[in-house]
Amino acid sequence: MSIFQVIIDVTGRCKPFLVRILPLPLLQKAKKRYLAWNTGRLKKEKIRPFTRYYYKDGINLTGNIRGDFGLGQSCRLVAGALQSSGVAFGICEYHTAEDDHMDDHSCDKLLLPQPEYNINLFHINANEFTLAYFRLGKQVWDYRYNIAFWLWELEEFPKEWAGCIDLLHEIWTPSEFVSNALRKRTQKPVITIPYHVKAPTDQAYDRAYFHLPEDQFLFLMMYDSHSIMERKNPVGVLKAFQEAFSREEKKVGLVIKMNSADKEEMEQIRQVLNGYDNVYFLTEVLTKAEANSLTACADVFVSMHRAEGFGLVLAEAMLLGVPCIATGWSANTEFMNAETACMLDYKLIPIAKDLGPFRKGNYWADPDVHQAAAYMRRLYEDPDFYRKIAVNAKAHAQKVFAMERAAGKIRERIRAIYQGRAAGIIGKG
Repeated sequence: MSIFQVIIDVTGRCKPFLVRILPLPLLQKAKKRYLAWNTGRLKKEKIRPFTRYYYKDGINLTGNIRGDFGLGQSCRLVAGALQSSGVAFGICEYHTAEDDHMDDHSCDKLLLPQPEYNINLFHINANEFTLAYFRLGKQVWDYRYNIAFWLWELEEFPKEWAGCIDLLHEIWTPSEFVSNALRKRTQKPVITIPYHVKAPTDQAYDRAYFHLPEDQFLFLMMYDSHSIMERKNPVGVLKAFQEAFSREEKKVGLVIKMNSADKEEMEQIRQVLNGYDNVYFLTEVLTKAEANSLTACADVFVSMHRAEGFGLVLAEAMLLGVPCIATGWSANTEFMNAETACMLDYKLIPIAKDLGPFRKGNYWADPDVHQAAAYMRRLYEDPDFYRKIAVNAKAHAQKVFAMERAAGKIRERIRAIYQGRAAGIIGKG
């Protein structure tokens, strides 16, 4: 274990204590600088070149496979596609000291005690990649073909993370939006591997289970604070709902499902409530079956996001036949259009201040609140329009997110790697 790993791990475990004596922004700044310094060292790491028969053929998928949040679900979707591809693989569970809500054990039977195959697929985002390298150890990377599966939400990939590419032969992403951002930073292969999306539900998780009214037309939005509240934009959804419906219209309601929201975020949203008592907040951590069932309980799913690296919950809503209102910018536009969803116009605006990994001066979308309100009203009042969007969405999603599409892409790419037709070379970024 390197001194770098010890410092970061201890800091993560001691965070509840440290924030009592040091300002959180100071701790975050210190971690960012230390990570950046070590990322700069990666170019000097002498990873031994890929040697196919040093290990047996197959893929070591490394990531937080048990996480009850977006990245955990993404990792499980990749695992499902690998399983269907027919490529030999196993899973190496990986999480940081700061990760929580790791209660999904659906892939436990696929866990490996240590990597045993000759291809690594690291489902670890770039902001944690340097830490992962030093935690896992150079021996995990030596002699293997190293691939990262990365998500990102803006058109510009952060320059401070680009050094991580020196560790890799190639990068996979779930959307061309993310792939194009990365292609600006490297000449190495960046391959779009689409998700196979599924949305299993359970009838036991009905409106009564979630303490929601049975007789209201419900709009739903979901977000996790770890994904940055400003990016997911719940305030925009609330303002659109208020413009569409007066306080006196009690046949409609808005459900805001949030994970990890702190008191400051809750207060921000409550300040916008403006006397509406038909807005319902759900803060419990849900299993995936519960979350899908909650979506199925809703009449309309709303995402006034400012940027998406994929838009997984939108895809799941479409599969469930729940009409979506969504910002018409970023990765979700690759599987949504005006025939399958209510797409919102937007303006690209600069980010006014640093928000987590999203840096001041980059651009993201500002969706049209008035148009969102109009769509809310129309979906509520026009059953023919509602049915058209619901039917089109489900049919399109079943086609676009078919398992064979994802599994076939993986088989094709792995075949190219083993046949020597993949162009990635360690050290060339």
